[in-house]
Amino acid sequence: MESKRQHRISKLFQKDLGEIFQQEARDHYSGAMITVTKVNVTRDLSGAKVYLSLFATKDKSGLLDNIRKHKGEIRYKLASRVRNQLRTVPELEFYEDDSLDYIENLENLLE
Repeated sequence: MESKRQHRISKLFQKDLGEIFQQEARDHYSGAMITVTKVNVTRDLSGAKVYLSLFATKDKSGLLDNIRKHKGEIRYKLASRVRNQLRTVPELEFYEDDSLDYIENLENLLE
């Protein structure tokens, strides 16, 4: 069960990370569309799992590896945005959210 504080921080991270990816997509991620679908923050606020939907790219795993390679830079940009709300920013772990692919596969099976 997620506490109110965890939920509030998760939503804050989701909004701010979405804006960061929107600004950086053209330069660092070859114009791919990156959407932050969900953020799970640990109870002690030391880590956060960030789930991303990746669009307009053929190599999703390569893009995800590139994002993971720049996670320190992303964490720094996030810290500059939330510095008034949090003392420390959790370690970020990025995962691909494949729920849309799963839904599309189910729709194809039902047809």
